[in-house]
Amino acid sequence: MTSIEFGGLLFGVCLVLIALRMPVAVAMFVVGGFGFASLAGWSAFLNLLNTAPFGRVSSYTLSVLPLFLLMGQLATRSGLSRALFDAARAWVGHRRGGLAVSTVFGCAAFGSICGSSIATGATMASVALPEMRRHGYSGALATGTLAAGGTLGILIPPSVILVIYAVITEQSVGTLFLAALIPGLVATLGYAVAIAVYVRLKPEAGPVVPALPYRARIRSLGAVWPVVAIFFSVIGGIYFGVFTPTEAAAIGAAATALVALAFGRLGWSAFVSSLLETAQATAMIFLILISAEIFNSFLALSQVTTALADALAGSGLAPITIMVGIVLVYLILGCVMDSLAMILLTVPVFFPLVTGLDFGYTEEEIAIWFGILALIAVEIGLITPPIGLNVYVINSLDGKTRLGESFRGVVPFVLSALVLLAIILSLPAICLWLPGLS
Repeated sequence: MTSIEFGGLLFGVCLVLIALRMPVAVAMFVVGGFGFASLAGWSAFLNLLNTAPFGRVSSYTLSVLPLFLLMGQLATRSGLSRALFDAARAWVGHRRGGLAVSTVFGCAAFGSICGSSIATGATMASVALPEMRRHGYSGALATGTLAAGGTLGILIPPSVILVIYAVITEQSVGTLFLAALIPGLVATLGYAVAIAVYVRLKPEAGPVVPALPYRARIRSLGAVWPVVAIFFSVIGGIYFGVFTPTEAAAIGAAATALVALAFGRLGWSAFVSSLLETAQATAMIFLILISAEIFNSFLALSQVTTALADALAGSGLAPITIMVGIVLVYLILGCVMDSLAMILLTVPVFFPLVTGLDFGYTEEEIAIWFGILALIAVEIGLITPPIGLNVYVINSLDGKTRLGESFRGVVPFVLSALVLLAIILSLPAICLWLPGLS
């Protein structure tokens, strides 16, 4: 067996282990370590262990990760989710399906200061789910909206997944955040359209609720200014070059803490819990990054990525056809893998191939475009069976809707996300225009 065949075999073994629910870090470390030692010897593997872990996690770019995670933890405890939902409900809640649309808008706004899909969906569920159920919304629409709305937490910057992608591919975190902004807004509007179509076909799923007077609508906007201020401080500061991404993350975390304190939601125990959960999440991600470094070193040694790139380059296929094929692989993997595993396993394989294709853009522009495509594909994976992590979380919070109904409820949102993916595939300028202005 050649080293390339051996590398391909162990890559498949790693995918199977992850699909069987072995922890991602363990699967990549065991398979990658065994493969590297088999090809280069155990002494070389031990030398790799001396250098690779420190080299991966000592990157200054990674310092932005715990800060954004802390920002998300503080935002979850700040009480802003209620203010965001109430403001959206005041303006669009009186329309058919309006509470579901309000939930999507609330998720988008909360995602702009959170960066986590599960945290966004679960936090908004505590506010929006009781309201939708109280007004007679179907379980499928209510849970499906929250599961899909939660995915906006990783699409609208700041995004933890984009930070990981930036570290792996050595791209600018700030540039990727800017590139994700317009697709994130388009995804939000697409979800709103999906709800409008859904309730038109099934009017009983999203009944009309009483409208609020205009005075109450205007008053509701006064409670959401902290979110607007934090978002523009972080993203605007990066865009205009006032802050580095790390500085922006620190300012965002501090501002979110002040808001939570002002709302009376940040006691000492809540603050300590935020720090501990941030540390746990950071440690988990760093462990996965270290394991991914070992696994990727094995792939490089086996020359699997080089062979794949050469094979596709000599296949005569058009570059866009190859990109579509890669996106389809992401969609398939999303059915059985979590988002972080998908990014860490596949980007080192696909990135050299994609950036070597001729799309008429610079290598940096292709890297940005591919990052947004991968992010949208990951977003779709969060709501597709059999894994569909967001659907499981929201369904468990509801407790009244069968899991099958929740998965049926996300179908319109999956279709909407697929349309967005097709648009970004055919029109890369949508995600390249804003970074090009900076």
